[in-house]
Amino acid sequence: MLSASARLLRLLALLAARPSWTCAELAERMAVTDRTVRRDVARLRELGYTVDSDPGPWGGYRLRAGSRVPPLILDDEEALAVAVGLREAALGGGLGGDQAALSALLKLRQVLPPRIAERLGEWDDALVRLPWPDAPRLRPGVLLELAAACRRGERTRLSYRDGQGRNTVRDVDPYRLVHTGRRWYFVARDVDRGWRTFRADRVERLQSTGRPVEITDPPDPARLVSRNTANGPYPMSASVRLPLPLADALRVVPATVGTHRADGPDATVVDIGGPDADGLARYLLGLATPLRVLGPDAVREAFVRRARELLAAQTADGPPPE
Repeated sequence: MLSASARLLRLLALLAARPSWTCAELAERMAVTDRTVRRDVARLRELGYTVDSDPGPWGGYRLRAGSRVPPLILDDEEALAVAVGLREAALGGGLGGDQAALSALLKLRQVLPPRIAERLGEWDDALVRLPWPDAPRLRPGVLLELAAACRRGERTRLSYRDGQGRNTVRDVDPYRLVHTGRRWYFVARDVDRGWRTFRADRVERLQSTGRPVEITDPPDPARLVSRNTANGPYPMSASVRLPLPLADALRVVPATVGTHRADGPDATVVDIGGPDADGLARYLLGLATPLRVLGPDAVREAFVRRARELLAAQTADGPPPE
């Protein structure tokens, strides 16, 4: 016979495992009477857990998000996945609140079964992390604030530090968060300037205005971030055609470097930004893949000139060996 506390934990685990249970199903799984199930559900509600119920013999119980965080019952793989995720957040600081991630990881490791703790230790021993020298640091909690702003659908006053270090205040209509693997971007419609991307690590403060907004005909957020990060900061842009399907072209030129669009099933056109024609030519030659420069002419000429220089250097001492 389970104690009352153990029974409540068991009931919470069952309610969290699937969307709905009938009273009879819960009673059978817990080896108790229907009356005990109803009494335990009432006790959970007293403790602050929101358990919805439908009346009638075929009604069911559902655990809804409430004011408390219920105990989590994780299997081995789930516990290891959570621990690894917390470790990455603590080391990388990608969520800004790395101390919170570290604290949660330490708490989790204290209760991990030895078999899982040993696997996590093997991961720690094998992993070597090479940090980015200029990895952005997020203000603690900023991603949660941005995500909540997107979910609320209300116009928001954004205090933001731009690339020149100037502090600005803008009214925006939040839409989405985009992660590029290195940085987080906040996609929103600036009331005065149209659709914009904002680096999350430069967001100083958010304040909802309480005014609901409706987003109609929004852009593709990932494509918008890709275009702005790949082309926005540069004075010159080149278009090239790669004889590769879109998925393969993305492996050659990452989405953070170029903006891609399929040109049929076996080719992709990529727009790439750079400091000048010669810099773009050097980058394109470094791709070491067949391509055609569509424009502008200055980039095409620089590409051909550098290719000829490389060829001349290889044949300076006579024809290449067969």
